[in-house]
Amino acid sequence: MLRPVRRIVTGHDSQGKSIVLSDAPSPHVLENPTQEGRGLTDLWRTDATPASNSGNDDAADTQVTLAPPGQGSVFRYFQIRPADWDADITAAERAQRDADNFAKMGATGAHDHASAQPGMHKTNTVDYIVLLSGKVSLILDDGEVEMEPMDVVVQRGTNHAWVNHGDEPAVLAGILIDAEPV
Repeated sequence: MLRPVRRIVTGHDSQGKSIVLSDAPSPHVLENPTQEGRGLTDLWRTDATPASNSGNDDAADTQVTLAPPGQGSVFRYFQIRPADWDADITAAERAQRDADNFAKMGATGAHDHASAQPGMHKTNTVDYIVLLSGKVSLILDDGEVEMEPMDVVVQRGTNHAWVNHGDEPAVLAGILIDAEPV
């Protein structure tokens, strides 16, 4: 189960004064019930730069996709389940599951099917990723970097994957910004 993420969204009243529009767990969750401890929660999304702060609509109330809209951004929390939790499935089953997950996020083209590393993918984004809890490793084409809570990755459109060598789901925050292809 994904940890609920409290989201406080501010806005303006009819006189232009600042107000709280909502204060509740974000309902924008992508979770697969057969993969406990893995999934993501979108918190906000923009579709242009500069972003608009007008109106009171929930900008994250749209289909959850891996990458942000063109010239936009997405802010989300995501969880990486421990690798040991997948010990009972074959490499082929894992590859199919990952392919299905990328398809659900409209990101079939981002998934590196040829990589021996499950979950390897590349998006045309610059991502600011913060590990909030747990332990994960960032996997690149050439190397692996272990991370501890509060470590930050500036991921610049590179092929990458995540692996959790711990015994509990790792929680990360990510801000993904549309970028020029490399």
